[in-house]
Amino acid sequence: MLSIAAGDGNEQTARRTEPALLEHGGVTEARRYAATRPGTVAFALMTEAGRIHGRNVDTPFRSASMTKAMLLVAVLRRAAARSLTGKERKQVAPMITASDNDAADEVYASVGDLGLQAVAQAAHMLHLQPVGALFETRITAADQARLFLRIDRYVPRRHRAYAMGLLRSVIPAQRWGIAAAVPHGWRIAFKGGWGPGVTQDVQHQVALFTNAGLRVSLAVLTADSPSAAYGRETQRGIAARLLHGLAGQVVGQVAPMGSGLPRG
Repeated sequence: MLSIAAGDGNEQTARRTEPALLEHGGVTEARRYAATRPGTVAFALMTEAGRIHGRNVDTPFRSASMTKAMLLVAVLRRAAARSLTGKERKQVAPMITASDNDAADEVYASVGDLGLQAVAQAAHMLHLQPVGALFETRITAADQARLFLRIDRYVPRRHRAYAMGLLRSVIPAQRWGIAAAVPHGWRIAFKGGWGPGVTQDVQHQVALFTNAGLRVSLAVLTADSPSAAYGRETQRGIAARLLHGLAGQVVGQVAPMGSGLPRG
């Protein structure tokens, strides 16, 4: 099984990144903004310094499709010594880029909750709660930030470029929220989850931002927003406030709301 130390990372780049995020009061601004938004709002920001800054960082939410990124890691770790099969590629590619639920159900049938727990252990996640139903798994913002900060490093080296390529290739119709607040000069790899469930209507996203040797992860989880569009604007607003210290401007536009989007 692959694993890395919890403290693995470049201390020099961490020292460069964290002050840029914090010195302009972005975390305080984001907390104030989140407090004005109806429903339950949580966010967690993490740099390679290993610290987590946020709000309601350990509050549990139903996952919706956020577990699909964990399924991707599980499949690639299972194939550490070989190439992916054609069947595996046909499953994981649409599962990530288009949030295909049928593909995710097929992967979950072979990976199961034990596979999710193995990924959680490797990523030093603390509060994952599988419940036997993929989209009802309980997650927290802090754990999602922990996973995404080093998500490429939890994948076998032979599959890293493929994994990051998928996470950077989410279809345009699903590039809302955090993906509409990418700092100039940075790249984003991300996954979202959304839709009604047994206990909560949710809008979630988690992302890894990279720029040369720098990396920052951000998870924004929301439940019971007035509407899907409102929840996605909450995601964008939090990300813009948190990340403006990384560059002189924030680029990207909120994707128009399409009709008939599948549940994430």
